[in-house]
Amino acid sequence: MKFGLRSLLAGAAMAAALVGSSMASAADIHIVAVTHGQANDPFWSVVKNGVNAAAKDMGVSVDYRAPETFDMVSMGQLIDAAVNQKPDGLIVSIPDASALGPSIKKAVAAGIPVISINSGSDVSKELGALLHVGQDEYTAGKAAGAKLHELGGKEGLCVNQEVGNVALDLRCKGFADGFGGKVTVLPVSNDPADVRAKVKAALSSNAAVDTVMALGAGTAGEPSLSAVEDVGMTGKIKVATFDLSAGFLKAVAGGKAAFAIDQQQFLQGYLPVVFLTNYAKYGLIPGGNVPSGPNLITREKAAQVVDLSAKGIR
Repeated sequence: MKFGLRSLLAGAAMAAALVGSSMASAADIHIVAVTHGQANDPFWSVVKNGVNAAAKDMGVSVDYRAPETFDMVSMGQLIDAAVNQKPDGLIVSIPDASALGPSIKKAVAAGIPVISINSGSDVSKELGALLHVGQDEYTAGKAAGAKLHELGGKEGLCVNQEVGNVALDLRCKGFADGFGGKVTVLPVSNDPADVRAKVKAALSSNAAVDTVMALGAGTAGEPSLSAVEDVGMTGKIKVATFDLSAGFLKAVAGGKAAFAIDQQQFLQGYLPVVFLTNYAKYGLIPGGNVPSGPNLITREKAAQVVDLSAKGIR
């Protein structure tokens, strides 16, 4: 009996050792994140904060990379460089599937697990990604448009700071379909001064515009609010935005803006690191896409998330 117990314990110890040796150590896991987010866009700093927080919590190494401008050639090169490093996982945003698809497929063919975030939910699976973490941009835009129509909007501007980014183009299309009234897409840059000037010019040339839908809080939403103030229409022209910034949320809380759409981009950075770590260690992965949004932040909710936005979490 004693011999049997010893044998059992020895066998269990050996099995545990074998299992342990087959699982990756967190310290040895290396993940690369490549996004299209530009350095001057506060939205992407929150994504990066999520990546860094997850890397610390999971005890893994994560490199975050992005082109200096919205440049799909440069982004594709960054993905190719990551593939050559043979990381244990790759996180990518997919604003242009035709431009980035070959590089992503190359990663999958090399046996690198890929999770897409933010943009590309419609093409993620066909490119070979395990899953997508983000929101459906068209659906979110349509919900925003319907809400602004409900608030009385009849003619709107969709302020797009990255025309050609499929995700942002889908936001405008969804907004137009949900809004029902006349919608003009206003192409702008990521420069807040440029956004303010162009929105002001558009409002000054067309007094019928009563609604402004911005596609990024810090880059387009806050400058749009300033433009509305410049033409003396604060509170009369309804302004809403995708994503959050402390400044825009204060405007919502103060009744100067209608609402902001929160896609919880911190989770878009955080969750893929957690998923890829567990996939490397245990082969575990969620069975489908993970919707991080949309969440409509109205005046009643805005004050609650201002502080978290200022801290780079919301």
